[in-house]
Order: sequence, then C-alpha cells, then structure tokens
Amino acid sequence: MTESQLPDGQGISAELARILFGPRAERIHEPWRRLFDGPRFAFQEGLSPQERTALSYARLHFVNEAAADPVALASDIESLTAMHEWAGVVDPGMATIASIHWNLHIGSLLDHDPGGHDLYRYARMDTVGTFLCTELDHGNDAAALETTATFDPVTSGFVLDTPTPGACKWMPNTSGTGGAKNAVVAARLVVEGTDHGVFLFLTPLTDGEGRHYPGVEVRPLPQTAGAPVDHCATSFHDVRIPFEAMLQGEHGRLSRDGGFVSALGSPRKRFLRSVARVHAGKLCMSAYSLGVTRHALAVTMRHSHRRLTSGMTTGRKVSLIEHRSHHASLLSAVATTYAATLLHREVVRRWARAGRAQDEETERLAAVAKAWITWQARTVMTECRERCGAQGLLLSNGIAYQLAANEGTVTAEGDNRVIWVKAAGEMLMGGFTPTAPSGAPAAERSLDDPDHLQELLADIERIWHGRARSRLRNGRRGDPLARWNGTVTPALQLVEAHVHRLAAKALLGAVETASDARSRAVLGHLHRLFALRQVRAHSGDLLADGRITAAHVQALPDAEEALIEALVPYALELTEGFAAMEGVLSGHPMLRTPLPAAEMVPA
Repeated sequence: MTESQLPDGQGISAELARILFGPRAERIHEPWRRLFDGPRFAFQEGLSPQERTALSYARLHFVNEAAADPVALASDIESLTAMHEWAGVVDPGMATIASIHWNLHIGSLLDHDPGGHDLYRYARMDTVGTFLCTELDHGNDAAALETTATFDPVTSGFVLDTPTPGACKWMPNTSGTGGAKNAVVAARLVVEGTDHGVFLFLTPLTDGEGRHYPGVEVRPLPQTAGAPVDHCATSFHDVRIPFEAMLQGEHGRLSRDGGFVSALGSPRKRFLRSVARVHAGKLCMSAYSLGVTRHALAVTMRHSHRRLTSGMTTGRKVSLIEHRSHHASLLSAVATTYAATLLHREVVRRWARAGRAQDEETERLAAVAKAWITWQARTVMTECRERCGAQGLLLSNGIAYQLAANEGTVTAEGDNRVIWVKAAGEMLMGGFTPTAPSGAPAAERSLDDPDHLQELLADIERIWHGRARSRLRNGRRGDPLARWNGTVTPALQLVEAHVHRLAAKALLGAVETASDARSRAVLGHLHRLFALRQVRAHSGDLLADGRITAAHVQALPDAEEALIEALVPYALELTEGFAAMEGVLSGHPMLRTPLPAAEMVPA
C-alpha cells in the first residue's frame, strides 16, 4: 500500500498501517485490497444459501484472474495468507473454497513429486480443486481413516472405495456447483493385501457441467451455521484412477509393478507428510480471522463515533465512544487484535524463510497461534456485534455474517482444542524450556516497565509448566489416560500463557519500529494494556510465587483504567490503521445515515 492508499496521514493511522502490514504491503496486500473493494464483491441482499454458494464459485474466477500466477500463489505463503485476510470480509464462502482450492489442493500437488498433472487447467480455472481427508467416523484421528486405494497389478492403477458408511468423506465441497472439480483424496494404499498407510490420490469428481463421474456418490449435507459452502458427504464405489493419480514423494513411492519404498518407516509419519499442507492451512485460517476481526472493529469504531446517545445531563447528547462502558472493551479488543496481527506476521515470516523444510517448532507455533487467533476473533467480533446493537445483526453491516463464518476456522485444519492438547504434550516432553526468573526483587519493579511485564508473562509460563510437569510426574501409574487427564488442564494453561507472551513480544517489538514518538507511545500503551490484562488474570499465582507484590495487585485496576483513558483520543486512528476497504465500509447501512429506503425490509 502506498501512502495515498493508506489512511489519512494527518494522524498516526498511516504509520500504524505501515507497521501492521509491513514494508512490502504494496506487493503483498494492496492487490487483494483493491480487488475485494470492487463492485464484483459487493454484498448482495436476499440470496438463498444455494445462490450465495453459486456466487462464491463465480467470484473464485475473479480471484484467479487477478492472481499474477494462479498456480504459484499456492507456494507464496505471504500472498496466500494476505488473500485470506481480505477475502473473508467480502465473501466468507468464497474465502473458504479459495483456501481449499489453492492451499489444500494445488498446494498438495506442488508439494509432491511431479506426476504429469496438468496444473495449467487450474491456471485457466477449467477445474476447481477440493480436498477430501476427514471422514464421518474419523475427524481428529484422521490417520485411522478407512477409505482405500487398492493397487491393481493388471492396469497399474488404483481402485478407490469407501468400505463403510462411516468412511464417507465428511463435509468437502463436492457438489456439482462450480463446474468441473478434481479432488485430492486421502486413502489407504493397499498393495497385494498390505496396507502401506495413507496417501493422496488425484481423483476427478465432476465434469464441466457439474455431473459426477460414475462411482462418485455425493449427498448434500444440511445447511451449516457458518459460511454457505456446498458441504457434502462423499463416497467412492469401485472408482478407477490411473497410476499417475498417486501423489508420491520420499515418504512413499510405488513402482508400476507394485514395489513400494519409503524413507519413513512409520505409517503415521507418512500420513502426516501426505497431508502436510494442512499446516500452511492453519496460517490461512488465522489470516481469515484476523481480516474479518479488524474489519468488524473498524465498523464498530466508526459507528461508535457517529452514533449519539444520552449523556449524563438532561438534553446533552454524546457519541457512544465517550462512555467508558463502551470504549473500554473495544480498546482492549484493539490491543488484542494488534498483538494477534503482529504475531501472525512473525509466524508467516518464519514459515516463508523455512520454505518446505519446516521445523517442528515453527509448525507448532503456527498451530498454537491459529487456535488462539481464531478464538480471539470470536470474542472480539462478538463484542463488536453487541456494541452495535440491533444494527450489528444485519448481515450487510459486515459483522454478524463473518462472525458466524469464523466458527468454521475454529474447526478447520484441526480443532483448536486438539491442536493445543498436542502442543501441550510436545512442550512438556522437551519442546519448551521456561525462561529463568529475573533476579530483580519484585518490590523494585514497576508495572510501567514493558520489559518487566514481559518477564511476568514468562513467569506465568514457568508457573504453569512447573504445575503440569509435577502432575505428569506424580500421575497415576499404569493408566496413561488418567495420568494425562490429571495433567492436561495446567498443560493447556501453559500453552495459553505461551501464546500470550509471544503475542505481547510481537507487539512490543513493533513499538521500536514506529517512526514518530506518538505512534511509539500509543503502541506502547497497547502493549501494556494487553500484558496487564494477562497479569491481572494470573495475579494470584504471581503473588504467591513472589513475582509481584500486594501493592502491584492493588495497582492493577487503576493501571488498566489509566491506559484506557490515555488511548480513547486515539481510538478511531487505531482502527483506521487497519486500512479497511473504504468501498466495503461505505456499503454498510449502519455507516450511512439515514438507512436508504430501498434497504428497508417491509414488516
């Protein structure tokens, strides 16, 4: 984004936008921001779920046309996640199928050995890609899925089958809507009766008219509460696919005579390598949630400055934002959103530097951040919806529709709670070493000191790590489930403390990158507010551990209150720094006074 495309430089919003979107925003974010702010993506009132789904597929072609290289987009994690940040604001359904098409489908094809696949059909969007992994009976335990791809030694091809009703692929977008579709299907490779584990197989689903090929059984599912997408239950009955359909790599290669070799001895590791694209998908889901959250806050903050309500004296009107009961929660939400955005930027940068050679720590950080960010999006958007009253219920006002759709991100690419349970286990088994406590006496430390606040966040990590390790060591012997059940609660607290510290660190790091004193001061206030809320939530533990004093505990409410008061004058500039799409904002009835008669719905 150029200076002219960012918010008015009279205040600090332009500088805040520069910090949030980075030095390469003009290349990475601005093309998507321009695209989705156009009339092709304007909200359309009164569509049925089926009509919204069809519109989402039509819009997918516009996205494909706008991409400089539609195939390479799948490998450019910075541009791919940026697309998600802006797409969800205008069309959550389109954002969902775009994520499946580019990240899960094309990304999986690119991440495996070249197999003679015609990727240009995707560049032309002659075919839409989808991804079939989860089954009705196998969600979080997808490694145990039942779908089989049996090698046929006569043709050197495979026979794809769904052996039981519970093995149907659950919820992929496999209807005839959208035209020709290909699927990447996760199935167990069976060769002469030997199960070699789960691999991916490229499988045609529908022709150009949306007709399903023989043996592909698709049953539309009931409407979900989230984005309207053509979710279906999909089964395969003696579907024959060629040898080239198998996506091969070092994790597993099959010769045309049925010989199998793998660099990974464990079937579970083969499965994880096959579906590795799901890890990048976590960054995409986080990006989607961040985009819709920032937009919801921008809408709510503008509304709060425009909407007049009663003051404390008769006949006096004041804007909503002047009330502490209104602006305190919003400013806390702004602080969280800044921290979450900057944490996401850091994870994406780490992912981009590593390329395909991701390490376990980066993958875990992407997973932990995904769960926290999508949960925070729910909390913040719910607050925004409530602060806008009945206006916030209108889908055309850009909050309620996206809030419902965000529920999909909580489950997509791994259920949040399951993600954190896995991360907790890894952190307890050597994947995390707590920071040593500061040697400075607590009484000599100040809640005004950002470094001290970061140390306190590290103290919270250490406290919960110690408790979880103690539970694990002293748990019931001979009963692994009971032992883990006794450990998991403090272990999850450890993960939460960990991500809060990292998000606060990312926000604090942004303070020094600001080019002017006012921006640094405001970002510093946001960091302190974000950190103090976490310190307050764990003040009892910190006091018991000698990390803070009783005076600190007593000072916490006033310290937060003072930060809120200092930030109120900058409330609008803080959300203008989100660089929300002006065309989209102008289309929200809530931000136009009065409501146009054409948009009034008869009783």
